[in-house]
Amino acid sequence: MKTIITCLLLIGSLAACKKTASTPEKQTISELSIYNLETEWENQEGEKIQFKDLQGNVLVVVMIYTSCKAACPRLVADMKNIQKAVGKSSGKPIRYVLVSIDPKKDTPPKLKEFSIENNMTDSHWLFLRGTEETTREFANTLAVKYKEISPIDFSHSNIISVFDENGDMKFQQEGLGLDNKEIVKKIQQTAGGEQKTTS
Repeated sequence: MKTIITCLLLIGSLAACKKTASTPEKQTISELSIYNLETEWENQEGEKIQFKDLQGNVLVVVMIYTSCKAACPRLVADMKNIQKAVGKSSGKPIRYVLVSIDPKKDTPPKLKEFSIENNMTDSHWLFLRGTEETTREFANTLAVKYKEISPIDFSHSNIISVFDENGDMKFQQEGLGLDNKEIVKKIQQTAGGEQKTTS
């Protein structure tokens, strides 16, 4: 009887060890992580998401508006050039996120149309719009300043930000048409794994 009890205890211990070993550890999120933001957004497909839904991805983020004729087309070109230079990662997945500063006009259908016009329809491209309040809150997180200067125009900062898989900011690049080598290197380091340049 004693032997049977000992065997049962041993089997129970082994099962518990096996369960513990196969359970993935939950990543700790810092106080500064954007995944702490509980705001809700709509993507170009009209789906509602929160930033915490993107945890596990390296994020490359820029704020634009689709009717912009000056800085935004250059920011979009910079994002496309960066994505091409970074290539495909065998490490952590990378998402390129464009957040609208004009949520009234940049509806999901408008964002979808913009993504098609700019050949940004692959799964690594994500377009988001929130409310005026959530957009302002997120802009403050990125230190992006913007101001409506007419019913169809905004003045705004030109900043591209890189976040790691836990939502912590790792790098920012400010300006237009800059040499992207530094930000590309930072994205690749943050994602880890080998990079394969896309054609």
